[in-house]
Amino acid sequence: MELFEEGRVRPNASVQKPLQQAEIITYVRDGTLSYEDSLGRRGVIGTGEFQRMTAGPDIRYSQMNASPVEWAHVFQVVLRPAAAGLSPGHEQKHFGAAERRGRLRLVVSPDAGHGSLRCHQDARVYSGLFARGQHVVHELSPERSVWLHIVDGQASIGEVVVSTGDGVGILGEHACSFTTRTQTEVLLVELAAQPMRPAALSGCEGRGVPTGTLPAVPRSHA
Repeated sequence: MELFEEGRVRPNASVQKPLQQAEIITYVRDGTLSYEDSLGRRGVIGTGEFQRMTAGPDIRYSQMNASPVEWAHVFQVVLRPAAAGLSPGHEQKHFGAAERRGRLRLVVSPDAGHGSLRCHQDARVYSGLFARGQHVVHELSPERSVWLHIVDGQASIGEVVVSTGDGVGILGEHACSFTTRTQTEVLLVELAAQPMRPAALSGCEGRGVPTGTLPAVPRSHA
């Protein structure tokens, strides 16, 4: 199971997930999420923080917007671990703008390399903040694929222009390359299989499509 989700969580709204040997990578771009699982672990994920949550069968994991007035902008990558029977647990880390500016900063990997969070699948997650006009090349071996998501801004991938909320899956290429047209933030997920499918977070404001490009999530709400 691989899934990429984006959503805006209403004030005091919750998102609940029954986990079946899954790992969830959560990135809070704006706002604050509180979380709790059925084993009694709880805490807070703040703006700019990434969390890896590993759960076993029948573990319930819930997240809630900790603010009574502010919306939270949240991204999640759902992975199925390569091995069964992993012990439930989590870790999280703040990756500041300075260490993500001008490059794809590794934030999740199987070996926890370069200070990244550890996942239990052959997957890597990168986060980057780029100025206008930067050309970025992420090299790939032929059996790898990526999902490139525009968190904010606009970029060109060949002749295709992608904007805030758009995502592109890339297969069978030697590199994923793009040029920013404005100040742009991206998330890049590299996998040893086909790109994950996009969706909207359950319980949040957002939209999803089965394949291809994920449409922009509205920035304002009535």
